[in-house]
Amino acid sequence: MNLYAKLRARADEGRPVRVGLIGSGKFGSMFLAQVRTVPGMHLMAIADLDPARARRALEETGWDAGAVVASSFESARRSNRIHVTEDSEALIAADGLDVVIDATGNPAAGIRHALLAARHGRHMVMVNVEADVLAGPYLAAKFRKAGLVYSMAYGDQPALVCEMVDWARTCGFEVVAAGKGTKYLPHYAASTPETVWQHYGISAEDAARGGMNPQMFNSFIDGTKSAIEMAAIANATGLDAPADGLLFPPCGVQDLAQVLKPAGDGGVLEKSGMVEVVSSQERDGRHVVGDLRWGVFVTFRPHDSDARGDYARRCFGEYQVVTDPSGRYASLFRPSHLIGLELPVSVASAALRSEPTGHCAEFSADVVAVSKKALRKGEKLDGEGGHTVWGRIMPASRSLAQKALPIGLAHGVTLKADIAEGGVVTWDDVEVADSQAVTIRRAMENACTQDTFDR
Repeated sequence: MNLYAKLRARADEGRPVRVGLIGSGKFGSMFLAQVRTVPGMHLMAIADLDPARARRALEETGWDAGAVVASSFESARRSNRIHVTEDSEALIAADGLDVVIDATGNPAAGIRHALLAARHGRHMVMVNVEADVLAGPYLAAKFRKAGLVYSMAYGDQPALVCEMVDWARTCGFEVVAAGKGTKYLPHYAASTPETVWQHYGISAEDAARGGMNPQMFNSFIDGTKSAIEMAAIANATGLDAPADGLLFPPCGVQDLAQVLKPAGDGGVLEKSGMVEVVSSQERDGRHVVGDLRWGVFVTFRPHDSDARGDYARRCFGEYQVVTDPSGRYASLFRPSHLIGLELPVSVASAALRSEPTGHCAEFSADVVAVSKKALRKGEKLDGEGGHTVWGRIMPASRSLAQKALPIGLAHGVTLKADIAEGGVVTWDDVEVADSQAVTIRRAMENACTQDTFDR
């Protein structure tokens, strides 16, 4: 690791990496808390639809907003202060900017910001996993052609999992499974913004006092966010999506190598090389001992089944690597992740190494809209974390064959047909208005179907 040394050099030269942040919610605020102490990195601008919220975020994360906020992009660049605006397009176009961070969580906004960044020659750190799963292959191709970096956000679980996968493969191991932990039970798939807080064990009143968005938090509990994150990992690493959706097996860290291996060898996977999420709850609701609710993992094994593989297996035992009973399957895990507090790593890697901390490389997995209840013609879908649909991961080939509606476009669209509970919503089932996001997703699907997409 030499990113810090490179940043110090840029600080000494008076040439800091200049960053523009779009969105000052929780993830963006966590970045704000750290970037002011990173040498050689200048937060030049923040764009938020509510500029007052951006100023509050600065104050809450240790900045003196009255002293650091500049009146224009140019004055911010010259004085190493911060310009706050509601105009994200102006931010992306501002002279001197090196890296754009999209932390909006809105897939349509993320697509728009990425295309603008590529046009203006800015590297992109896409915190917005929703946008990446909806149109990541298309966006990544745009940045490749422009000679720019399109990156996952370090500190978020997908990028950390990609790092573990890369580590295992670079060491010469076969990656058997990779993913994260979460709190999940099968009936959570039907959760709504009205029922979500009982699953978290807090009251609606306390959640409201904490400014917690029930629909956003519901997307975590109903499995949608897990599906989106696993699809992003699959598209970045080439690991496969489960054919019938995530299993969410209950599993503690001591059992990762035993559970996350192929069913033929006593595990739960349909085959080797899958993404998966483990639950911190047993199916009867009991807490899993040694749960990985906030962490990430990889299970792996030696490629060789002969004496060469046996040698690596002996080394696993000698160095106390957690393995299954055979000693052949092993696991490593990270028990937690720090979200936006770790985001400076992505910014520095993009600007100083021209390397992403994980990036979309192919369209192998998708997340599609599945009905939470019987839906009727004329009803309007309310998208990720809402009352009507949840997101299920599936192989992209199956999604395309079924003409499944991506979860990222399942908000504000009206049904043209009845959908049974648990049914996959298709493009033919909804009235979808033209938009940039729809046009790009359609173009990506058509190109993939014709096998002409630039990968």
